[in-house]
Amino acid sequence: MVTLTSAENALKEVYLGIVANQLNVAANPLLAQIKRSTNHIYGKEVRKAAPIGINGGIGAGDEAGALPTPSETNYASFIAELKNLYGKIEISDKALRATSNNVNSFINLLNDEMEKLIESSNFNLGRMLFGDGSGTLVTVQSVSTINKQIKVTGNINNVVEGMVVQNPANSQLFHITYVDKVNNSIYVSEEASQITGAGIQMGIKLVVQGSKDKEITGIEGLFSNTTLYGLTKTDNRWLNPYSDSTLTYLSDAAIQTVIDNLEDNTNSNINYIATTKAIRRLYQEYLGAYRRNIDVTELAGGFKTITYNGIPVVGDKFVNPNTMYFLNTDDFTMYEMCDWKWLEDESGRILKQNPNYPTYSATLVKYAELVCEKPAGQGKLSNIATTLTEPVEDDSTGS
Repeated sequence: MVTLTSAENALKEVYLGIVANQLNVAANPLLAQIKRSTNHIYGKEVRKAAPIGINGGIGAGDEAGALPTPSETNYASFIAELKNLYGKIEISDKALRATSNNVNSFINLLNDEMEKLIESSNFNLGRMLFGDGSGTLVTVQSVSTINKQIKVTGNINNVVEGMVVQNPANSQLFHITYVDKVNNSIYVSEEASQITGAGIQMGIKLVVQGSKDKEITGIEGLFSNTTLYGLTKTDNRWLNPYSDSTLTYLSDAAIQTVIDNLEDNTNSNINYIATTKAIRRLYQEYLGAYRRNIDVTELAGGFKTITYNGIPVVGDKFVNPNTMYFLNTDDFTMYEMCDWKWLEDESGRILKQNPNYPTYSATLVKYAELVCEKPAGQGKLSNIATTLTEPVEDDSTGS
């Protein structure tokens, strides 16, 4: 007979390992390339010494002259608070009792809940990975109180039906019922009076409920944040990554320019290029226009993608529009206090009744932060034109 105890044992002994693997490896192609570590965790923080430049104790001299003056490698202290990442499942008492005498039905019930948990967690992990840590999803452009439509700017792929978003100015919550990606709009279930009463107006940055400034420091944070790991970029200019927003068209030369710049100035070896799927298709079109072979590689986690000179060019829906990131994944570490775990009470229980409701819930948790040891070794192209504006010569005659 299935009981709360047997359900908890299944969650702990069977499902936890499967879910953790899915979230650590299969959530996103980039996440699968990033190493994980429990080192450098002090209390609730990551504290990591990051090298600046090279050792200065080198030089040439006379045969019997003085040796170079020693100069140690300079280090900066990165300090970052571990972020609290949660995933929650819920099972009604009625569903649990209905399957208590049928093991297969109970397994199907748990499988369904865990698949939903993995799906939603993968979505949010992938989104956070390319965010800036602020939790910003989209920015409000206009509001229609007639049909509960909120027109937005930004990456519309950051929102999905069922998501609960928040106006951080007053903590008002909105439940998304439909995402119109063609018209960059979201529709909410709240009444018109609630929308206007919540002060939703142009410029408001909507966030996931309760998540403002509480998400991991994603890739965009390296470029847009003025403070990084406790250090200001103004006082530590070596933190600034390479960024170019003047590109008029995408080409091999444009891509190589970024890679060469990072290699020459920071000794960084780019091994991963992340962009939108639209820009990746544009690059495929560019290769086809010049009659070049399109090479494909397989990444950790089973992801397949095209390459540029052996470097994977990955299309990711969470990359901001018209953007391409150039990354050395060896510089990144996901620091974590522990792997994914179920929240337990003092008695070790993980399935708990929700107060005043005939339901039980269990919460998955991980305390982690993404840290880049060499932010200046990463690059970004933005405002990339979405058409091949460079004329392509026709060499079909063989001349």
